[in-house]
Amino acid sequence: MWDPLWLTLRVTAAATLIVGVTGIGFGYLLARARFPGRALLDALASAPIVMPPTVLGYYLLVVLGRRSPIGRAWEAVFGSPLVFTWQGAVVAASVASFPFCLRAARAAIESVDRRYEAVGQVMGLPGWRVAAQITLPLARRGLLAGVALGFARALGDFGTTVMVAGNIPGRTQTMPIAVYDAVQAFDYDRAGTLAFVLLGIAVMVLLLVRRLERSIS
Repeated sequence: MWDPLWLTLRVTAAATLIVGVTGIGFGYLLARARFPGRALLDALASAPIVMPPTVLGYYLLVVLGRRSPIGRAWEAVFGSPLVFTWQGAVVAASVASFPFCLRAARAAIESVDRRYEAVGQVMGLPGWRVAAQITLPLARRGLLAGVALGFARALGDFGTTVMVAGNIPGRTQTMPIAVYDAVQAFDYDRAGTLAFVLLGIAVMVLLLVRRLERSIS
């Protein structure tokens, strides 16, 4: 019964690591850089928020499937397809949760007073050191809130994950999928237990985010 929980935690942890690095990186880029196509990049990065999960999952299947260059490269290196594996679930959860971390990280970085960065530049610090030693530390609470939101979104992803990874018990069946599977089988006791565990984890994460937001304000 608890196999879906351990798989979910593994998938969510991996997705959160990916989203934390990429979300903060892209958040910094959109907050501080000015370049042609910036608005388009912002729209594309935020698109998973408004796209139906099944549509997002379909596009990921097209991009990651065995007929795609990425899918063929993955299978050539690892000897198995990427879709319908737990690694595919990680990709699906990462893509679905990425914009949540990105938007929070961008807002946190934009809230940092540029005068502090200017002081670092006057001292002769290169741009990467200004970002690493001044901007990101000052925005750390907002960044942590963004990572926590990404974790919560990855934890509860259903539609995108089931499209890309499928519903294979013990291999790709995460907690949200297991809840759906239990309801379909009229096993409401199991569904209720799994749903309660998910709810408890989600509430704890949201309380953490709220605490971080209060400390920022």
